[in-house]
Order: sequence, then structure tokens, then C-alpha cells
Amino acid sequence: MQKQIICIGAALVDELYSASAPMLLATTNDATVHRSAGGVSRNIAHQLALLGLPIQLISVFGNDGEGDWLKTICDYTNIKLDASITTNSLTGKYTGILNHDGSLFTALITNAELDLITPQHLQHHKNILLTASFIIADANISLVAIEWLANFCGNNQIPLIIEPVSVPPAAKLSNMNLNGVYMLTPNEDELPALTTEMQNATVHERAASLLERGAQKVWLHNGANGSMLFTKEKTFTLEAPKVKEIKDCTGAGDGSLSGFILAQYLNKSDEESLKIAHTLSAEILQMNGAIATHMKQEDLLQLVSKYYPN
Repeated sequence: MQKQIICIGAALVDELYSASAPMLLATTNDATVHRSAGGVSRNIAHQLALLGLPIQLISVFGNDGEGDWLKTICDYTNIKLDASITTNSLTGKYTGILNHDGSLFTALITNAELDLITPQHLQHHKNILLTASFIIADANISLVAIEWLANFCGNNQIPLIIEPVSVPPAAKLSNMNLNGVYMLTPNEDELPALTTEMQNATVHERAASLLERGAQKVWLHNGANGSMLFTKEKTFTLEAPKVKEIKDCTGAGDGSLSGFILAQYLNKSDEESLKIAHTLSAEILQMNGAIATHMKQEDLLQLVSKYYPN
């Protein structure tokens, strides 16, 4: 069987409300709304499928119209759902409130039911997991499921990437043994949540702590300031590309990780992988929604020189 990318975590309906003017608290704000398929793991799976990679998504869908809609999109983009779960609960929903400049003001997530992805469920589908070239788990799933994955991936030499998602789910990983984890991908807010015991520590000290706990790589996202990739041997910093107009920032992180995984799947170096990741993120920032639906693999690889001419 062909080696595939397996994404484990949230598949949600995204509703993004974009304010027409700077947000005002405790009153009504004029806004437009955009509805799309979302969820961190589903977004990554969708983008990678469009880039031509074989994808398996393990998630939870409600037995309702919205769940059927998400499954239809997965089927249309050739995302396999062999180990996904359908529950009688409502399909999960992500509601984002965006400032007039496209930045995230706040967000809410409801009814994801991701605790149904248990170690027992993963063990039952271990034959699917063994076909993976990479496994990506978002931290919306339970800590025990993530710990099971780290042990499984470590024992079977499968690179496991953990996406912390946001501060609350990142915090539950703060005491986790990270042996078996290939890479953690926090942003500047999530990194302290992963290292809560380190008061007043620097970014470098926090990243070093995660490496000492067992992670092979820590990829720190700093938004407009670019990103930093830490390993025990070196630290690589890459500036963010210049983007003329930001329409929607909510999918940029998922897109960046998708670009990195594509590059690693193609055996690119870490430095090349970061450039490809930033390029895809820059493209997504300039459109509504979390997916660059217009992007083919060859287009993305050619675009790198546009943003990083040297």
C-alpha cells in the first residue's frame, strides 16, 4: 500500500464573521459572514490532497446535514475516512470573529466530540496507521490519544507532528513526555503554554526544554515576524514573505504546516521546507477561507522564488 499522510483531529464547519470597522466591545458590530469547511486536521488534509498527496483523515462527524456536507467535501477531494467516526451528536463548529484588518479577535469551538478518538479506537485501526509516512495530530484530541500516538509512532519510526491549535489545548501537553514526537508547531502564545513551569524563560530556553523532553524539532510560528525551527544541532530563522493585502488570517497556520509536510514528503531540507511553508501561508492570507483551492503542487514549488528570490 502507498505510504500516506494521516491527519487526526478536528473536522468542523467554519463560520467567520469579518467586522467592517475596528471591533467595539459590548455593542453591535457590522460584519460579513463566510461559511466553509474547517477544522485544523481537516484543513491540512484538504490542502495536502489538493497538492496531490494520498491522505487519510481520522475525525468525528455528526450524523446531520453538516456532517454529511463535510464528508462530501472529503470524498470530492479524495480524502479517505476509513477510521473516522460518525456520532449522533451535532457536527462541531468553529466561529471566528475577525477584526477589520483580517486578524483574529476571538473564536469559539463547539460540539467537536473528539474524545471519541480514544487509544482503543486508534489501536483498532493500527493497520491504517502503519501505512503512514507522517502522522499529524491536532491537540483538540485527548491527551491520552496523543500519548498513545507518540508511543506508537516512536515504536514504528513514523514521524509524528503535533499541532497545538491554541493555548487551552496546548496547555494539556505541558507535562507530556515528548519521546516519539518528530515536531511540535506552536506559535508565540502556545509555546509558554507548552512550558508552563518555565517562568520568565526566553523563546530559545522554552524550545530547548521541549527538545530535552524528547521532541526532535520545534517549529515556532511568529506571524508577520516569520518562524524559527529549533533542533538540538541548530536554529534556523526565516522571515515572513511580504503580503500586500491580508484578507483572512485564520487558515495561515494550517496552510503553513501543509506546505512544510509536502516539502518533507518530497525529501526537501528543513530550510527548503520552511520556504515552501511560508509561500503557501502567504497565498492563503490573500484569500478568504483556510484552503488555497487554486494551488497545485508544481505551482506552489514555482512560487517559492517569488517570495524568496535569493
